[in-house]
Amino acid sequence: MKLYTQIALIFLAGFSFTACKDAAKNTDYLAESDVITQEQPKLSLTDISLKKVVKTEEEWKKELTSSQYAILREKGTERPYDNKFDDNHKKGNYFCAACKLPLFSSKTKFDSGTGWPSFYDVIDENRVKEVVDKSLGMVRGEIVCARCDGHLGHLFDDGPSPTGLRYCMNSASMLFQEAK
Repeated sequence: MKLYTQIALIFLAGFSFTACKDAAKNTDYLAESDVITQEQPKLSLTDISLKKVVKTEEEWKKELTSSQYAILREKGTERPYDNKFDDNHKKGNYFCAACKLPLFSSKTKFDSGTGWPSFYDVIDENRVKEVVDKSLGMVRGEIVCARCDGHLGHLFDDGPSPTGLRYCMNSASMLFQEAK
């Protein structure tokens, strides 16, 4: 019986590890050469308008890095443990990389062990939308920005208290502003 328990645990660990991945669109995102070299965009916690940001794909391609575009616009997924914010322990806030909407606070970030930045809550539930994702033979909640519809990551119900939720996000879909 103990052998079956070990096999089940190995299977569950493997499933948890791959749960955020979208194999059909997974590539090596966030190469060091893909970092935006232009001036850091202005980020503001008071920029909370949910008026839709609508741009052509060509406009998005000009504004986003190739990694950001692949994730935010094409629903890609970066590799686990090889991304900018999984191991970020600084205090501050995370914004949508496309439209700069404030989404998450470092106060709700936790180490999920999955290799992606994870949060148990959003700053405001109206700033993200959950969309059904049936890829990879499973049903999951895809999380998109409520203002620009950019793909951010996925939502799972295996997070810590008080919400029990795990917003498993892609670093390339977000920008970080350290608290002063």
